[in-house]
Amino acid sequence: MNILDTIIARKKEEVAIRKATVSLDQLEKSQLYTRPTLSLAASLVHPQRTGIIAEYKRKSPSKGIINANAQVADVTRAYTQFGASGLSVLTDEHFFGGSSDDLLAARENNIPILRKDFIIDEYQIAEARAIGADVILLIAANLTTVQVQQLAAYAKSLQLEVLLEIHDETELDHICDEVDMVGVNNRNLKTFEVDINTSLRLISRMPAHKPGVAESGISSPETIKTLRQAGFKGFLIGENFMKQPDPSVAFADFVKQL
Repeated sequence: MNILDTIIARKKEEVAIRKATVSLDQLEKSQLYTRPTLSLAASLVHPQRTGIIAEYKRKSPSKGIINANAQVADVTRAYTQFGASGLSVLTDEHFFGGSSDDLLAARENNIPILRKDFIIDEYQIAEARAIGADVILLIAANLTTVQVQQLAAYAKSLQLEVLLEIHDETELDHICDEVDMVGVNNRNLKTFEVDINTSLRLISRMPAHKPGVAESGISSPETIKTLRQAGFKGFLIGENFMKQPDPSVAFADFVKQL
C-alpha cells in the first residue's frame, strides 16, 4: 500500500469518529458557517497580488518535521501582508501535524483560505465551511470522476470554491464544471517524486477559463516566471518558506525577488 492509500485509510477512520462526535447540525450552527466567502480564483488574477498561495504546514510524510516552532497566526499574517493571493492551511493531524484550530487561527486574515486535507466525504466540506475556509481541495488520485463532481457540487452549494488537484494525463477527465481551479501537483503522491515539468506538460491540456495552479517543487522566483509564461495563474508554495527558521522573512524576501 502506497502512502496515499495509507493516508486515505486513516482518513476514513477519522471522519467516522468526527461524524459520531460532532453532528452536521452542530457544524451548521457554527458562527463562521454563514460568513461571506472570499474568491481565491479572483484573487489569483488580482494585479496587486502575487498569485502565490502560501502554505502553513508543520510536517509531511516525505520530509518529517519541517518547522515545529513557527506560529500559524504570525506566519499567515505575514503571508497576507506581503502579497499572498491566498493561504493554504493543512488540517490533517496525523501525517501533517495540522488541525482545524490552525485554520481558525489563520481566519483573522481577510484573504481566501484553502483547507488543505484529503477530502473523501461531504461531512469534511461542511467542516471546512464551519471553520472558515473559502476553498476546498479535491485530489483526483484518490477520487473517481463521479466523486469529484458530487463533492464539488456540494461545496458549491455551500458557496465554497473548489481546487481540483491532478498529477498526470489520466486525471484530466476529473475536471468538471463544478471545479473552479485546476492544480497540478508536481509531487507524485504515490511515490513523492517531484518534477516541475509535470506542470509544464499538462497546462496546455487544461481548460483556459479555469485558473491553473502549480503545486510543489517551486523554490525560486525564476520558476514562477517560467510557470507564469506557460499559463499558470497560481503557485502553491509551502515547504520552501516553512523550512526556514522564520517563514515570514523567507516569504517577504521571495516576493521582493519576484
